[in-house]
Amino acid sequence: MPEKSINIVIGGAAGQGLVTIGQLLSKAITRAGHHLLVTQRYMSRVRGGHNTYAIRMGEEDLLGGTETIDILAALNAETLEKHLNDVGEGGLVVAGADLDTAGLNALRIPYEELSSKKLFHNTAMLGVLGRAVNLDLAILEGLLRQTFGKKGDEVVEANLDVLRKAYAWVSDQDHEFFCDIKSGGHKGRMMINGNEAIGLGALAAGCNFVSFYPMTPSTGVAMTLIAKGAPLGLQYEQVEDEIAAMNMALGASYAGARALVTTSGGGFALMEEAVSLAGVSETPIVCVVVQRPGPATGLPTRTEQADLNLVLNAGHGEFPRAIFAPATPEDCFYLTHRAFDLAETYQTPVFILSEQYLADCYRDVEPFDLDGLPEVAGPLLEWKEGEYKRYAITDDGISPRLVPGFSEALVRADSHTHEENSAISEKKATRVAMNSKRLRKASGLFEEVIGPDYYGEDNPDALLVCWGPNLGACLEALDRYEGDKSLAILHFKQVYPLREEQFMDFLESAGRVIAVEGNATAQFAQLIARETGFMVPDRILRFDGRAMTWEYVLKGLTDIL
Repeated sequence: MPEKSINIVIGGAAGQGLVTIGQLLSKAITRAGHHLLVTQRYMSRVRGGHNTYAIRMGEEDLLGGTETIDILAALNAETLEKHLNDVGEGGLVVAGADLDTAGLNALRIPYEELSSKKLFHNTAMLGVLGRAVNLDLAILEGLLRQTFGKKGDEVVEANLDVLRKAYAWVSDQDHEFFCDIKSGGHKGRMMINGNEAIGLGALAAGCNFVSFYPMTPSTGVAMTLIAKGAPLGLQYEQVEDEIAAMNMALGASYAGARALVTTSGGGFALMEEAVSLAGVSETPIVCVVVQRPGPATGLPTRTEQADLNLVLNAGHGEFPRAIFAPATPEDCFYLTHRAFDLAETYQTPVFILSEQYLADCYRDVEPFDLDGLPEVAGPLLEWKEGEYKRYAITDDGISPRLVPGFSEALVRADSHTHEENSAISEKKATRVAMNSKRLRKASGLFEEVIGPDYYGEDNPDALLVCWGPNLGACLEALDRYEGDKSLAILHFKQVYPLREEQFMDFLESAGRVIAVEGNATAQFAQLIARETGFMVPDRILRFDGRAMTWEYVLKGLTDIL
């Protein structure tokens, strides 16, 4: 449990620069060697609306967000109205002198004294917050030089002047807030969010093609691939709609590319026919679905775990698939790499099921172990064994996949039922043989399933079953629980296929089993029941568009136990 942590919430309207302040402060915290967890809440507006950028910093690993605010940085009056009641005992309010903070423990920033230009007011806020949490001024100065260097020395020096004045101003103020987070010993770590980690994991797997139609909150995956991958030869296309995105990626994969598609629930709904095309044509594809609340447009900038059933059942007909649900940026990186290997090996769609909270959540992580990554499977480039049969019937269901254009062999793909040589067929025997061949690949995927992780005591009074990024909230709830019941956690980072022998003993030995999910119908608990017959009777469900927190889990536990 992070005994020493501070939660800083910067609030304001879109367009006020709160993300710029938050990212600079977050980078400074990471460079200072502290642990970090950032959560963002933003409305579906280009300007206006109420947004927050929450930074939790601490001496130990931070497992998830928290609802109590230690420092509230208000860029407008609305932030005070909405969040003042969440400021904990001894908390600090930081706001401009023009906002009403009478009677509060507050730092009232005299923006006009620190800078005559409103343009630099956010730099002043950065200086005040940096000093309030005892960050080294030199780190903040270095970040400003890096951020504004391209704008010229005059702009850099103007920002540095305001930063230094604001930093020094705090030292002369009489306020009761004291930050006792010790100097961090975790320097050299990266500050990265889930979308960025997925993009880097894809590149590490050799991804060289991405097609997408922009859709919050998934677009960051494609943007990372383009920014980091284009110099490496990655090809990309922002297409006219999601139908084109999936079909274009399948064409690229047929031609030998290692292809990825990224979208959210509403966009993925349009891709389902093409997902079936991937299944029948046995074309490898990795699809990233970053969940947000539906139905339809729902809450386009909030978080939820309600698209498991959509991805699990997407596409008509029967064909194998695998679904990963990462909990952390590290999971995002390594599971995406694994997804490409499985897609290439079994020539079938593989899905990364993320969500807005994880997509936008920054953490400090150790640099990824590139040297330890296994080699990703790939197609054949030559054929010298007689007639080439793209859909040759094999014991394991995996047919030789040859890239067209590298040999004299004719490489065909087809969306109909087909013979081994790709010729269209309506024979009963062919239909049964081909469907059975494809489904045999599921046995191989089944053998490679990553089992769930177990935390806590054996044979607990209560077992929390969770998946995806709810792990952090559950772990912190377990650490903070003060009741007389023994608790444990069973966390799934792969949600399909499921192997009973990997987890049934945990379920059956627990006194009570409680599903913790970010949806209204306990979709994963339903999947467990469908696959194993085990009913999960108790549930802690959150579907208000906000991320699961340890406070929310503990309240649910109190109600159940």
